[in-house]
Amino acid sequence: MAYVSGEARRAACLFCAALAAGDDAKHWILHRGGTAFALLNAFPYASGHLMVAPTRHVASPEDLDESESLDLMRATRRALAALRAVYTPDGFNLGANLGRAAGAGVEGHLHLHVVPRWAGDTNFMPVVGSAKVLPESLDETFRRLRPHLGA
Repeated sequence: MAYVSGEARRAACLFCAALAAGDDAKHWILHRGGTAFALLNAFPYASGHLMVAPTRHVASPEDLDESESLDLMRATRRALAALRAVYTPDGFNLGANLGRAAGAGVEGHLHLHVVPRWAGDTNFMPVVGSAKVLPESLDETFRRLRPHLGA
């Protein structure tokens, strides 16, 4: 509830806190690269929904240096390959919400959403039932993806 109400988000950057904690399984960190990392989204739109972010706390792509930009894209490519191997999706949504007006839940730390998609996967539950239905737990998703993304 602290996250949903905004208290936790105001207190600290969840990406920086997860990196500093050192417990990758607890924070669902799937991959740590040179200057980028990948972790599961705690509020996924679909099974396998993960995020790729720079390790440095920056708000926008233009704040990255060239090597960080390259490493962010390498980590994204690695995430796509892992998701293809584990979930065999028909496609992906890949994107970033920069700023509150664009829908950013974490405004200060750049991150790319990588969402696997399947033909006909429109989920009516969020519209009708105000709930999301996922076929597996986040811990199971972590267990399945980690071998493909581990550092």
